[in-house]
Amino acid sequence: MPQQPSADTAAGDAHALSSTPLPTLAAQAERLIGLGVHDIAGLSATALRAFAERAGDRDDVLLAVHPDRAPASALAPLLRRKGKPGFVVVDMADVDRFTPQGVDLPAGPLYLLARPDRGDHMANRSPEEALPALVQDGRSPLVLTEGIHWILQQPAVLERNHCFMTIASRLRKPDGAFDARTPAIWISNGTGRDGRERRDAPKVGWCWWNNRHTWLGFASTTERMP
Repeated sequence: MPQQPSADTAAGDAHALSSTPLPTLAAQAERLIGLGVHDIAGLSATALRAFAERAGDRDDVLLAVHPDRAPASALAPLLRRKGKPGFVVVDMADVDRFTPQGVDLPAGPLYLLARPDRGDHMANRSPEEALPALVQDGRSPLVLTEGIHWILQQPAVLERNHCFMTIASRLRKPDGAFDARTPAIWISNGTGRDGRERRDAPKVGWCWWNNRHTWLGFASTTERMP
């Protein structure tokens, strides 16, 4: 469950980075290849490069690997901040069971997301409150792996006091109800079970579906494309 940010940490810019160009798709492909994501997904480097080439040269599109091919548990350790690797909190060992809900991902192993936004303006809403607002704005919430892909390509999107939830990933329980946890990505303070050595590391954790946090936005996209 999220901890409040350190009081002695500067807030940083409050913009959602939606106006900051992403790397070219060719550069994004090379980034994933350099991290070994293509191996995780069972794809060749050639196939990944060819997909990026076919997709063109837009600077507002994020390249993502389908979570069925590259799950969050495999991607989170690839995140880096101040030289420290990302991690999943210990009480979310079932992170890969949080699957896309209410959104349609393209069927192939690779796809694109247009104009990702961190959703800072929705901070201090609960996921339950934010979801209909995103839909009304014509946006679709990100799944957890999409949020990780965004940070892999654009690390500056993860700022202290301006982190985000990925509320399109949810865990359905055996009785059909949803688990009350909701995945989010933020920065560890190095307290509790995180361990002091993980201070400032990227952290995949969770929030309650009905809780509000002033420092967590709701990441979203306008479109997913095969």
